[in-house]
Amino acid sequence: MTYLILTLGLLGLFVGGDLLVRGASGAALRLGLSPIVIGLTIVGFGTSTPELLVSLNAALGGQPGIAIGNVIGSNIANSLLILGLAAVLATVTAAFATIRRDLMWMLGATLALPLVFWSGQVGPVEGIALVAALLVFLVVNLRSTQKADAAVPQGPSLRISLAFAAGGLVAVMAGAHYLVQSATIIARDFGVSEAMIGLSIVAVGTSLPELATTVVAILRGQRDIALGNVIGSNIFNILGILGLTALITPIPLDSRFLQIDTPFLVALTLAIIAVLFLAERLGRMAGLVMLGAYAAYLAMTAGF
Repeated sequence: MTYLILTLGLLGLFVGGDLLVRGASGAALRLGLSPIVIGLTIVGFGTSTPELLVSLNAALGGQPGIAIGNVIGSNIANSLLILGLAAVLATVTAAFATIRRDLMWMLGATLALPLVFWSGQVGPVEGIALVAALLVFLVVNLRSTQKADAAVPQGPSLRISLAFAAGGLVAVMAGAHYLVQSATIIARDFGVSEAMIGLSIVAVGTSLPELATTVVAILRGQRDIALGNVIGSNIFNILGILGLTALITPIPLDSRFLQIDTPFLVALTLAIIAVLFLAERLGRMAGLVMLGAYAAYLAMTAGF
């Protein structure tokens, strides 16, 4: 029964996240936002809703390992699993000059992790700083964006788009609740730490909306949305999810996050930025390397 609940929770996250993204994207197009901004904000943040709800649920339920592991694990999954799969399906290209600012925001958010983790607890002070940084990011992005091209299909009406988004949010909330509960039971049955279950099963499960959105965007030739989705999700996971969770309840830190997973995420972020700077593309070979690196990371961390 626990495994059935876990499956239903993942399904709720996946279906709900898809509806939420479709609704939010439709509303954004109706309001005339450009594809890259849709990817960075509406889609990127929308697909991170499962991570937000799971981390809040876990922190309030006394499961800090899942709360923080979900954030870091989701960013690693976004960067290696999702972006790697996208590159295997079709070369991801981007002019570095057009995404430089957003990549620097992603790097800055990632580099902030060792600072907020240093005291051994992520509390209200750190939460305020992270959320404030997120608000600055949103203001800067929305003020500098240009209106979407008039040739972009407008899709469903604003009312229908908002209805899809609301229905998706309800499904995501239910899925998040059952996912955390069932994953915790399974972890304890097998003697797996909460940190590891948060970094793996929960992180991948809550990243399913990003995965679905990125794959669909790549197949439809909307590569701006695909890349923006990953960058925006990574920014929101750290600044928004970790920040909001810490504002609601202090989160004690498992030492492994500061010693192992955060340094890995920092190195990974720097590597992706370097590749995009030098080549302005992620091809099939790079994608295969990224998928292999993700498998190696999971195998390596399973021993800690």
